[in-house]
Amino acid sequence: MEILENGAGPGWDEAVVIALGGNLTGDYGSSEALLEAALARFDQAGLPVLRRSGWWRSAAWPDPSQPEYRNAVAIVETRLEPRSVLHTLFSIEAEFNRERTARNAARTLDLDLIAHGRQVIDNPDLILPHPRAHQRLFVMGPLAEIAPDWRHPVLGLTARDLAAQASVGPDARPA
Repeated sequence: MEILENGAGPGWDEAVVIALGGNLTGDYGSSEALLEAALARFDQAGLPVLRRSGWWRSAAWPDPSQPEYRNAVAIVETRLEPRSVLHTLFSIEAEFNRERTARNAARTLDLDLIAHGRQVIDNPDLILPHPRAHQRLFVMGPLAEIAPDWRHPVLGLTARDLAAQASVGPDARPA
């Protein structure tokens, strides 16, 4: 995949986009340290990182009384099929003691498969592109930072445009 300095490139149609987030530090001194450690696992797991955003911060949603979140987006290269990528992400989450309790509960690590190239999948266990990512500034902002011209496989809008329109996490900003 050829990627140009400005985040544009002919390979964006093939981009595998993963969002990272968390608001609990686990055994690490900070959410950023935990997320860096998780990113370091990507290569070993068959998901080498081609580009990654800086860290973004935002209030917890929908309950702002929870600890503040740190988020980022990574573009990875892989030969894995979408379902295998998803299971790999679940395995990495488990390594970092992700507990799935209530929806939107505080967590050490949340890894979401946002897009796998231009694939559109609508199954009970996998929906691509991610059904709510386009609404979230804490996903589209970091993606626009590294790939502003990435186009949503269904909506056809760029990451830059989606970040400008995002309605969830409007307080998200670079950390």
